[in-house]
Amino acid sequence: MKTKRFTIALLLTAIAAPGLLCSIPSLAAPKKNVVDEVAWVVGDEPIYRSDVEDMYAQMRSEGTSVPGDPYCFIPEQMAVEKLFLHQAKIDTIEAPESQVFAQVDRQMDYFVSNLGSKEKVEQYFRKSWPALREQLADRMRNSYVVEQVKSSLTKDVKATPRAVRRYYESLPEDSIPFVPLTVEAQIITLNPVIPRQEIEDVKARLRDYADRVNRGEADFATLAIMNSEDGSYMQGGELGFHGKSDFVPEFSAVAFNLNDPKKVSRIVETEFGYHIIQLIEKRGEQANVRHILLRPKVSQADLDLAVERLDSLGRDIKGQKFTFEEAAGVVSQDKDSRNNRGVMVNQATGSTRFEMQQLPPEVAARLESMQPGDVSEAFIMKDERRNRDVAAIVKLTSRSPGHKASMLEDYAMLKNMYEAQEEENIIRDWVEKKIRETYVRIEDGWYPCEFQYEGWVK
Repeated sequence: MKTKRFTIALLLTAIAAPGLLCSIPSLAAPKKNVVDEVAWVVGDEPIYRSDVEDMYAQMRSEGTSVPGDPYCFIPEQMAVEKLFLHQAKIDTIEAPESQVFAQVDRQMDYFVSNLGSKEKVEQYFRKSWPALREQLADRMRNSYVVEQVKSSLTKDVKATPRAVRRYYESLPEDSIPFVPLTVEAQIITLNPVIPRQEIEDVKARLRDYADRVNRGEADFATLAIMNSEDGSYMQGGELGFHGKSDFVPEFSAVAFNLNDPKKVSRIVETEFGYHIIQLIEKRGEQANVRHILLRPKVSQADLDLAVERLDSLGRDIKGQKFTFEEAAGVVSQDKDSRNNRGVMVNQATGSTRFEMQQLPPEVAARLESMQPGDVSEAFIMKDERRNRDVAAIVKLTSRSPGHKASMLEDYAMLKNMYEAQEEENIIRDWVEKKIRETYVRIEDGWYPCEFQYEGWVK
């Protein structure tokens, strides 16, 4: 498979068939008065009831839906995983530990964010913090190697135009996907000018926090909870273990040069605001740090001035003094599009086409009534990534009305559909072959189910 992500929830959904239903949706969970019991045996490896319960609890905490009855769905996915893990041993595939624990730390941070504290996480999962981390690490390792085995099995899947056409022509009329209205657009954004005094006030607050921590008069985590404007404030500013590439360069340059956990860094300016950082622990190429983020406040007058500047720029573009593309390359402060001559790129698909709901709402509202080639008036929009207001103008490059997919207009989408089906067929054939070659026993109380794969019950 082409994806690099390897959370356990992704593993479960990646190998589940759409519409999978247990044949008895009301099937009760196995008896709860048993301390533990074997549910399945695959080869010489058991799957315990506690494994299924733990996975179900994690999926609920992540908001991951279970198709059908969990006591049918989850053990089958665990059994399939064991088939892949056995193949991974044969192929000597191992997961990189730094990547595994970075993922574990992000997952643990997510649990704390959802449940409120480490203690509540331990209570929810009925495990100590170290035991839960190690359990997650095992699952992340497994998920990683499973994806590597899948990638190896499907690496030769390549669509030719002829194959895509045959696939498209084989689709029943009611299975040809409907492509909603899409647009292509360009954008120029301008950050409002922040008064120097506001910046100095923010820096003074951060210097005060740092001095108090360095003198032993205050706890960094407590100050972060009370003052930080970053979402990590709930964890006392703690970010978990990460590599340098996980942060913007200015932040990493300071965070990874810290050596004394009792000291606080100098003030660091990034595109998100101003930070101070404290080292918690280093582990190889990764570090766990806390930070406090403060953002200078922007007044409405500052925003209005940025809008006026962009309105003036828009009039010059409409007057053909220069093109939108030329202005974007010089003026725009949107890093994602500036080097692309203002062209907006859909981060979800990697293409330049957007469905209207995929756009920032302020942008979609302007494009709704525009024609290709039109340039909007300036407006204020929320920069969600940096959590701040900016001024913007947009140009509608093209509009494609909603339609049934066609080879001419939607080849890339149809190619992806064809390749996904071919990969799914390869994986299914491989799994069902392995099932036929492997000893499997399903205990009473864990059956009957309408399983995704054939051959489990001989």
